[in-house]
Amino acid sequence: MVLCISSSWVGTAQVVKLTFRSFSCPFFISWFSSNWNILFFPLYYSGHVVTTREKQTPIQKFRECSKLFGEERMSLKLFVKRTAPFSILWTLTNYLYLMALKKLTATDASALYCCHKAFVFLLSWIVLKDRFMGVRIVAAIMAITGIVMMAYADGFHGDSFVGVALAVGSASTSALYKVLFKMFLGSANLGEVAHFLSTMGFFNLVFISCVPLILYFTKVEQWGSLSSLPWGYMCGLAGLWLVFNILVHVGVVLTYPILISIGTLLSVPGNAAVDVLKHAVIFSAVRLAATCIICMGFLLLLLPEEWDSITVRFLATMADKKSEEHGEELTESSVHTRSRSRANGTVSLPLA
Repeated sequence: MVLCISSSWVGTAQVVKLTFRSFSCPFFISWFSSNWNILFFPLYYSGHVVTTREKQTPIQKFRECSKLFGEERMSLKLFVKRTAPFSILWTLTNYLYLMALKKLTATDASALYCCHKAFVFLLSWIVLKDRFMGVRIVAAIMAITGIVMMAYADGFHGDSFVGVALAVGSASTSALYKVLFKMFLGSANLGEVAHFLSTMGFFNLVFISCVPLILYFTKVEQWGSLSSLPWGYMCGLAGLWLVFNILVHVGVVLTYPILISIGTLLSVPGNAAVDVLKHAVIFSAVRLAATCIICMGFLLLLLPEEWDSITVRFLATMADKKSEEHGEELTESSVHTRSRSRANGTVSLPLA
């Protein structure tokens, strides 16, 4: 699961880079990829049909999973009220990340996106009143330090600085999306998440389709003819993005959330390997140091809330084992000494 998540995220970034060579319209690409979220619930229902004996009709399953929106009867007003904020944040996150990939290497963009973990902690601490943890404050400071170093690498000017700002903006909107989801919708099972993401995809198709048209007629993003678009790259990108989202949400159910986070973190060395081997990118010492600091901060954020007491118990257990082993060694040495003394016809007592 970890390798699949990291591979799909690395593949997404690299296919975006390839797509930009012939088609540089990040909002249209983001809108097109978000529409594929509609497939999430049909795929979930297909898995439900295959894995369960008591099968429900698609309508029954859809109504069961719609409880995430509350007990109220679904209406257009409720649909827009519950979906619009999350869909807008989702679109902003993807769009800013694609814009950052235009300015930065895939390694830098993925490393900066990992800062969303620190932003989630800060927002959860401030808004949701989560438990204060000193080690996570240190991790957040490390993330901010890495961001500043990444911006400083090219002297706070040019495309690099703009790219860093866009990547940090993407991480911020992603963190806000996750905190708001936890605040208003709480914990959700896999079916409810599949329903919610498919609903967001439908909202994106119906209500946000006007934005690519506005950008086209204002000549901000020029598509050309539909037949000239790189549909192969775009479908591959949308498919990888959908696979990544499915693996992240399914992985939380099948395994531990910490492994999902590690899979996202492994995208940084994965992108670095591709950038060095395929694109011959040379990383400066400042960028390498910034990337390492951000990754270390990300790992600190994965520590559980009771990490201090767990560490103390672990050290105490290790100390007890060492004392037991030392006692056994003394006992064995005592037995050997007595046996040798008896063989020599003398009696001696070992000193402890």
